[in-house]
Amino acid sequence: MLKQFRDFAIKGNVVDLAVAVIIGAAFGKIVDSLVNDVLMPVIGAITGGLDFSNHFLPLAKSVTAPVLSEARKQGAVLAWGSFLTYVINFLIIAFVLFLVVRGITMVRERVFREQEEEKAVAPPPRQEVLLEEIRDLLARRGGQSA
Repeated sequence: MLKQFRDFAIKGNVVDLAVAVIIGAAFGKIVDSLVNDVLMPVIGAITGGLDFSNHFLPLAKSVTAPVLSEARKQGAVLAWGSFLTYVINFLIIAFVLFLVVRGITMVRERVFREQEEEKAVAPPPRQEVLLEEIRDLLARRGGQSA
C-alpha cells in the first residue's frame, strides 16, 4: 500500500496540482491586495470617501457601532460591503485567469499552426519517394500483364 501511495503522490498530475494550488494561493493574495489596497481606495475616492468594506446592515437592535468589526461583536449584521469587495475580487481573478488562458491558447494555436506548416512544406524523405516509385512501377507492371 505504501508503494501505491508513493506512485500516486509522485505522478505528474498530483505534483502539477500541488504547484497550481500553491501558486493560486499566492496569486490570491496579490489579487486581494490589488482589490483592497488599490482598487477599493480609488473607488472610494471617486464615490466621495466611500469604503465598501465597512458597510453593513444591522440585523439586531443591539447593534449600534459604526464600524463593522465592532458591530459584529454586538450582534448579527449583514456585511454587504465585504461581500461586494469579495465579488469585485472574484471578478478580477476570473478576468485575469481568462486573459492567461486566452494567451496560452493563442500561443498553442500559433505553435500548432507553425508545426502544421512545417509538415506541409517539408518534402517527404528520400526513402518514401523511392518506395512510392517502386510501388507505382509494380502497379504498372501488374496492370500490363493482366
